[in-house]
Amino acid sequence: MKNTILAFLAMILAVTVSAQYDPKALETLDAMSKKYKTIPSFEANISYTLTNDVERISEEFKGKITVKGNKFRLALPEQEVINNGATIWTYLPEAKEVNIDNYDPNSEDVNPSKMHEIYKKGFKYLYLQDKVENGVMCEEIDLVPEKKDAQYFKVKMFINKKDKIIQSFTLFDKGGNRYKYTITKFTPNVKVEDSFFTFDAKKHPDVSVVDLR
Repeated sequence: MKNTILAFLAMILAVTVSAQYDPKALETLDAMSKKYKTIPSFEANISYTLTNDVERISEEFKGKITVKGNKFRLALPEQEVINNGATIWTYLPEAKEVNIDNYDPNSEDVNPSKMHEIYKKGFKYLYLQDKVENGVMCEEIDLVPEKKDAQYFKVKMFINKKDKIIQSFTLFDKGGNRYKYTITKFTPNVKVEDSFFTFDAKKHPDVSVVDLR
């Protein structure tokens, strides 16, 4: 156990030391961000995995995300997160409960609709290599937060080398958890109404509403 902890601390130190403002990484990240800005809306099927080697945790879920501007709707088997840019709803179908809160754009929580801009504030970035990810040639880039007390100590991104779409991204926290989101299908320019990005309580009369605002 001691050796595992030491190895983990050494990994954090190695990442922190090697991270920099790498111009090669910035070129790819800027191209990726520019590409997403040309796409007003999109849908993506995703595979979500949570792993922790020390705690022997390995979980995988399938889901779908829909994004339009700064709005998103993320549907996973056990919960649905809906954000219209001002309010965020977390719907738990099995518990028949929905939590409502104000959306804080300055929060450190990862916003899927802003993933293409995450590198622009508070991160160093490093290009690692070209690598095949799920059968697609990608550019592997690590983002490391400038703040030592950040929620995640690293974000790893695989960006499609050809079309600059994010193939996957992984969040690493200091508890040894790795949260990986892999895009299995990407559909740009979908037609979706703004009302899709709100939770309609009238359609769920049996759901308990917890308003945290």
